[in-house]
Amino acid sequence: MLDLLIRGGKYPDYRENKFVQADLGIRDGKVVQIGSITEPAQQEISAENRIVSPGFLDIHMHEENFQEEGDQFVIAEMMVKMGVTTCLGGNCGVQYQDLALFKDTIQRLGGAPVNYLMLAGYNAYRKKLGVNTYAKATGEQQEKLLEQMKAQLAEGAYGFSFGIEYDPGMDEEEIMHLLSHFEDKNLFVSAHYRSDATEAIAAIQEMVDIAERSQMKFQISHLSSCSATGQMTEALALINREIERNPKLNFDTYPYCAFSTEIGSAVFDEGCFETWGKSYDCVLITDGEYQNQYCDKEIFEKVRKEQPQMLVVAFVMNEEEIAEAIANPTGMIASDGIISHGKGHPRAAGTFPRLLGKYVRQEKVLSLLDALRKITLEPAKRLDLHGKGQIFLGCDADLTIFDPDTILDKADFSQLDLAPEGIDYVIVNGQIAVEHAQLKNGKSGRFISYNRAED
Repeated sequence: MLDLLIRGGKYPDYRENKFVQADLGIRDGKVVQIGSITEPAQQEISAENRIVSPGFLDIHMHEENFQEEGDQFVIAEMMVKMGVTTCLGGNCGVQYQDLALFKDTIQRLGGAPVNYLMLAGYNAYRKKLGVNTYAKATGEQQEKLLEQMKAQLAEGAYGFSFGIEYDPGMDEEEIMHLLSHFEDKNLFVSAHYRSDATEAIAAIQEMVDIAERSQMKFQISHLSSCSATGQMTEALALINREIERNPKLNFDTYPYCAFSTEIGSAVFDEGCFETWGKSYDCVLITDGEYQNQYCDKEIFEKVRKEQPQMLVVAFVMNEEEIAEAIANPTGMIASDGIISHGKGHPRAAGTFPRLLGKYVRQEKVLSLLDALRKITLEPAKRLDLHGKGQIFLGCDADLTIFDPDTILDKADFSQLDLAPEGIDYVIVNGQIAVEHAQLKNGKSGRFISYNRAED
């Protein structure tokens, strides 16, 4: 007997480049039958007039700080409600917890809402070591950082992430000191650029150079926030040309015109508003006494001094350039989802339904099949997750069932906890995790380590 039978939906067949209508039979966390199925099942659901997609894979998110949130899943619950079944955390050099503690917490809580993969965040260990944000790590410090990164790999990290803009003292040679010590060229490296807007092309070229020198899989993070201020066409031309030469290079982007980060970070150092061609009123406060207010000079300087770790949102990007990045033949869509105390940017709760609703159905920026490819097959291939990202006999039963005529994000900058419309079911490892926007089983996800052993 099957555990679950999904009747009548259409799934994307990426090899044939079309949608195929078929029943799907699930047993023991795998898709074991595809076609017209007669075998009985313990549970049966209808997917008539629905798309049965591989579960969405978010290749750039920021995992919860379990200690801060009191051992509660917050971002992960938002993720699974919008159809995400697997996430890569630890991006931008951010790593809230050592990987051993992160894995232990998931085990102690009996699982997670999503499947987790993690990167080792270089900036986090730089900070723990006391390296000045604006200084290059000394030779001794770099050796200590190397040992820390080796320890995270031993715990199952998929690779490394760097937030170059957040620690401007980190130069290319410091990054290469780390990467040159690893012979495994299949390791995944992501980087938040050094600078944006007028300096975007130079920043992208620096990352291209690092990718070439390291010979590792290299991901340019959230291209939209780097170059959607007048530089996107030139940036994409550069990246596309380099991807042809070096297929290990790629990028991700998110479908919003605003970025989010800590107000005390180097991103907001003097001169930033001139660089963006904006003023203080482009910055939205997400928490505290000024919550949901836009800044003036006084509020900006007060919050930056008194609450430097507060997440704020900055509206600096151009919509037409966001669409240009999304429509580009290369590249993936990711959320960059990060929140603090439940506050922050709605991308953590709405990225993928927004892609499929706004950019596919409403604005026809790209086709449904191409959009799904960017959030399923391509990130799965990038991370060597051979059982995920597409539907075939024996694949992992990570599935998202949605109505292509109604799917849309609902979370906004004042209310993050609004679930999207149009998602009927989200299935993680064969278990129904979400049914019509309601969490049903919050513990079916697991940690996936680089050596593919699942803890």
